Amino acid sequence: MKKALILALAWTALAGLLMFAQEQKPAAAAASDLNAATESMGHHHHEMGPHMMMSRLRDPQPGDQEKAGKIVEQARASLEKYKDYKAAEADGYRIFLPNLPQKMYHFTNYSYAFAAGFSFDATRPTSLLYEKTGTGYRLIGAMYTAPMRFSEEQINERVPLSVAQWHQHVNMCQAPPDKRGEMWGKSPRFGLAGSITTKEACDAAGGTFKPHVFGWMVHLYPDEKRMDDIWSVERQLSNKDDMPAMMHDHQRQ
Repeated sequence: MKKALILALAWTALAGLLMFAQEQKPAAAAASDLNAATESMGHHHHEMGPHMMMSRLRDPQPGDQEKAGKIVEQARASLEKYKDYKAAEADGYRIFLPNLPQKMYHFTNYSYAFAAGFSFDATRPTSLLYEKTGTGYRLIGAMYTAPMRFSEEQINERVPLSVAQWHQHVNMCQAPPDKRGEMWGKSPRFGLAGSITTKEACDAAGGTFKPHVFGWMVHLYPDEKRMDDIWSVERQLSNKDDMPAMMHDHQRQ
């Protein structure tokens, strides 16, 4: 329980940094969006429960496979050197919670997170995903992000939605300070695993409703061969130590 609480609170900080980095825009537009944006399995499903929203899987369009293939080709080439995690650190990627045992470790580049709020670069993912080994870390994937203000048409421009699905974490009721312990019970009401999914119910329980917790995100697994496996929704959502799965309590930064 202690580990889960530490990890949840830590992911809160990371989520806030990513959200802040991506939602920055010039002057009035930035203020408006930041005020409105309260905050971050099947391949063919649109939603995975009340706290998960998937982009719609679209019908293939001419050029989709070619475009997705080019993204994978560019990603594989750029990720090759990051098989040495020290090269990632040298390029500005910073490991999050290195001393806390996790199934998958995020090495995040906050400059790239900021840039992803405006454009997509397959060679500059927001985070690199590693598994810990006896001597260091093994690269297994990359995570791309986009602002939650983006429409599905906009993320389709980045990665065709006939090939990959992005996801967001939504409808979370943040527990009031005196009820945070309830999140660790067998039937929690609060957090991303909670039973509360509407603003009305959250208000009645004394919580703070977050319609969106993070922006859009998608994982790419470069060592896979098939497109369904390279962009696997099942795999990215099965990582229980990933930010969304462990982040039961999201506080605004």
